[in-house]
Amino acid sequence: MFRNMVTSLFKHERIRTTDVKAKELRRWADNLITLAKRGDVHARRQALSIIREKDVVFKLFAEAAERYGSVSGGYTRIVKLGTRPGDAAPISLIELIYSEEGKKKKKRKKKAKVAVKKKQVAEKKEAEEKKETASEEKAAEEEKGMVDKKEDVVEEKEVEVKTESTAEDSDDKFEEKAEVPVESEETESKEPEAKKAEDDAGDSEVKE
Repeated sequence: MFRNMVTSLFKHERIRTTDVKAKELRRWADNLITLAKRGDVHARRQALSIIREKDVVFKLFAEAAERYGSVSGGYTRIVKLGTRPGDAAPISLIELIYSEEGKKKKKRKKKAKVAVKKKQVAEKKEAEEKKETASEEKAAEEEKGMVDKKEDVVEEKEVEVKTESTAEDSDDKFEEKAEVPVESEETESKEPEAKKAEDDAGDSEVKE
């Protein structure tokens, strides 16, 4: 029974039982923690003869030196919880505790984890801000390109209108030029006829 209880204690770090069992379980736990602080092969075999699970033994031997350091004793805490409803037996909570050195190391680890998380969050925010700025720049460039295209289209239309107007002006001038020689030819053709008529009239007067 105590083998199962001490295995559960090291596995879950706290269990609830009666006061008498908790006091006896403290003795078992202290002995096993002392073996774990030694850390040699013989101590590991002695612990395996009591604890039922190899993973729990490995965890105990890995954390004992850091967790308890140079402290000799006082590895567990018993807290009285009152009486049990069924048989009114006094119930206590027994749990493993950290030494001051272990607490400092644990706090340092927590601070390091918090710092790493903060850095990750800051990096994510920076990456998101960079993406947003890049998207905004792309949108601005696209808008500028659209405006430039519109301006080019307007300029092309203006150029077309100007070319059309110049072509119409040139056509009008050409037509005017073409009309002027015709009038001159008609006048030239009329002038000889008038001269001939005058000459004929003069000749007739002379004959008379």
